[in-house]
Amino acid sequence: MKVLIAEDSAVARVALETTLSSLGYDCIVAEDGEAAWELFLACAPDVVISDWLMPGIDGDELCRRVREHPGPSYTYFILLTSLAAQAHVVRGMQAGADDYLKKPFDTDDLNARLIAAARVRALHERLHAQQTQLEVLNMSLFEEARRDPLTHVGNRIALGEQLPQLAARAERYGQTYCVALYDVDHFKLFNDTQGHLAGDHVLSAVATAIASKGRTEDTVYRYGGEEFLVVLPEQDVEDARAATERVREGIFALGIPHPASGVGAVVTVSAGVAQLEKADAGDFEAVLRRADAGLYRAKEHGRNHVDVSLPELIAN
Repeated sequence: MKVLIAEDSAVARVALETTLSSLGYDCIVAEDGEAAWELFLACAPDVVISDWLMPGIDGDELCRRVREHPGPSYTYFILLTSLAAQAHVVRGMQAGADDYLKKPFDTDDLNARLIAAARVRALHERLHAQQTQLEVLNMSLFEEARRDPLTHVGNRIALGEQLPQLAARAERYGQTYCVALYDVDHFKLFNDTQGHLAGDHVLSAVATAIASKGRTEDTVYRYGGEEFLVVLPEQDVEDARAATERVREGIFALGIPHPASGVGAVVTVSAGVAQLEKADAGDFEAVLRRADAGLYRAKEHGRNHVDVSLPELIAN
């Protein structure tokens, strides 16, 4: 272990350094509290052994700073105190000290405290490792809870969390966005003729195609059984139409056989596109209704089609 000695008395300092070195510890020496603090920041010692009264920064203030420092590992802190300064021990422990050692110190007593220090540090390291693993697991569970397990795109929970952000940006910065609502054409017929396992493969392939052809900032969600929703931030309706067309063409180009479709011999999608308008006042449901109306018209036009839905179309 690396031990930082903070002691303004040259005699006590040399005695500590000599004893610790003989016990096999790596020593760093400071002549006062200020120097000890600088060495602590520079060298990250495992243990600090500090005198109580020192020029600049005294022992309890040094301990307080060590405890407040957000280091990656725990530093064990031992206060040196004379018999006359026993009343200060509680104050030092309240500042964060782990133990204290009376002057003049006994070698076995010092070694026993350092053995305890090693055990405490090992315990803190195990706890830190477990905490890190727990945080990683929690983050993984958090992300998993917001991802559709079949297609690995976002789910309704993730969408619900994005909506307030979209509304806030629209209100504060006037940022618009578009949505594209996709539906796999005659998907029930595909399941009925090809089987549900093959249907799952189709949904995964469609989701991958939608996600791979979008921008980094676009987000894809599984909105229903065979429906997918894409949010396209800061994009106007014509650009959104072009992006949705690219996706439609890409899914057609996959060439997944669908003999029962009636649209064509392969799997296709229909889509409706809508843009947030000023009159919507940030209402996502209004945008979604227009996209859904566009999807309905795309199906009426024979499917494998993209339709842009504008406010006046809903009104009519």
